Amino acid sequence: MKVFYTAFFIFFLLIPFESSKAEEIGLTIDIMPWDKANTFLPKYSKFIVMDSETGFRFKVQRRAGSNHADVQPLTKEDTAIMKKIYNGEWSWKRRAIIVIHKDRWIAASMHGMPHGGGALKNNFPGHFCIHFYGSTTHRTNAMDLSHKLMVLKAAGKLDEHLASVDPYELVQSYIAGFKQQDQSILRTASLQKIKWKPIINQVENVGIGRMYMLPAEDINDELSLSVPVEIDWFITGEGRRRYKGAIHLVRFSPIGAWKVDSQRFLHESLSM
Repeated sequence: MKVFYTAFFIFFLLIPFESSKAEEIGLTIDIMPWDKANTFLPKYSKFIVMDSETGFRFKVQRRAGSNHADVQPLTKEDTAIMKKIYNGEWSWKRRAIIVIHKDRWIAASMHGMPHGGGALKNNFPGHFCIHFYGSTTHRTNAMDLSHKLMVLKAAGKLDEHLASVDPYELVQSYIAGFKQQDQSILRTASLQKIKWKPIINQVENVGIGRMYMLPAEDINDELSLSVPVEIDWFITGEGRRRYKGAIHLVRFSPIGAWKVDSQRFLHESLSM
């Protein structure tokens, strides 16, 4: 799958970069499956990582990884840029990135937590992981939802994807937006326009403990739906807070996109 960015958008995206080239305007960003990315970026290959929100770039080297790429920043300077992307603190939170290698721009996702072993003299205590479409974590055989959403975001396909999912995947994606503190996911999934930043800044972590699902045939023609859930919030300065209730969704036609009633959900689960 590919998405074509307009010349205006790419020009705007490239403004912060000193190394911008005129021929980069109008580039295609690929959603490259992991089996192809694994070959395209073999062990010890070096490439550029660009954060899709800030535009910051840094160089990395792939060192290992079979289900995804285990990589390290190439130099101390590259480590400093990566840490700046995460506001000076290492984090497991996923971010949408673009991998640049051999004139190819590839949608991907990274987290920002050093772990395991490292071999380069770069002030980075270990390695971090980059996921491509279809890659998996060490713990599961399925693609991590948050990494999947970030890959789609990097490719410009997030809106299209969330407009096509069933209500239960939308709920999972919506909660992932809080977990990753990502306003793009929340804006896309929400019925209302919300000032998300002050809310997500209070959310240290969140997870769905339980979600009750109806058979697909029971919701095919419905325009509204209440999904019973149990959610564990971890709020800054407060700790754990459990919500047992429902997430309410609506759509405007049987073939329309589901949206979360955020105002009701925030009021009921977080009193916001």
